Amino acid sequence: MNPNYKKHFPVMLPEVLKALNPQKGKLYVDATFGNGGYSEALLQAADCRLIALDRDPSVRQRAEELSSLYGERFEFRAGCFGNFAILVPEEIDGAVFDIGVSSMQLDEASRGFSFSKDAPLDMRMSQSGVSAADLVNTLKEEELADLIYQYGEERKSRAIARKIIEARKLSPIQTTKELAQLIYSVIRPTQNTIDPATRTFQALRIAVNHELDELKNGLEGATKRLKTNGRLVVVDFHSLEDRIVKNYFKEKSGKTAHVSRYLPQNQQNLTPAVFGECSKVILPSAEEVVQNPRSRSAKMRFGIKQ
Repeated sequence: MNPNYKKHFPVMLPEVLKALNPQKGKLYVDATFGNGGYSEALLQAADCRLIALDRDPSVRQRAEELSSLYGERFEFRAGCFGNFAILVPEEIDGAVFDIGVSSMQLDEASRGFSFSKDAPLDMRMSQSGVSAADLVNTLKEEELADLIYQYGEERKSRAIARKIIEARKLSPIQTTKELAQLIYSVIRPTQNTIDPATRTFQALRIAVNHELDELKNGLEGATKRLKTNGRLVVVDFHSLEDRIVKNYFKEKSGKTAHVSRYLPQNQQNLTPAVFGECSKVILPSAEEVVQNPRSRSAKMRFGIKQ
């Protein structure tokens, strides 16, 4: 077993278990398997069955471990949760999504997700396809600036893009350290503030992995597969994701009616409610934030299908 597994633990686990309320004989999906924390906790909480999804090939060893422990109650299916409805044709009683890069991926320097460790500029969750280095070295200046602004919400995106274009004329940008240093030449790091490289790295990671589109598709797929009274639980970590999740639950609970004062009520374009109950945002406990600082930006929401 990979020794890194034991030092990672899932964010907001008590809240996730309470929201999913696992029951004997029912079927659940962990759409973002990762280290398997949610999967194992669900299997321990009730004599249920669980399907785990992940596009990262590096999780297979952990999946095999859970398969040996739980037998037919656990099944791993390789693929991205954006293809949820294809990967999971069965009707299910609940699904959980933990959106974003996992602790394992951040801590493995060679994956290139983190600027705190020098590594190839990769960021591919599936370990295949277009990498962050490909984007940094091939996109036009305007495209790169737009990407960093849209997905990173970085106000100095144009200056950073200009600096990248200047640097790659001399030689390709190949490592996380090279990119971080270019960003620092535009925005100087200061104590007690977010690292200036954070937003640009986030933007590249989202673009490389098509994260926002995959999230929208995954939510739709999971909702489609939920039985009546099935539960959908989502944990996310930044504003772009949370906006999508918040608006999705709002729309699917019938709270986004398109009302016109010129039409009679029976002709209004009302969005039919799919979820009979949706939670408000739930935040991690103060104790968890102390124990696991990565949880500090986590937000959880859930809905119960009617």
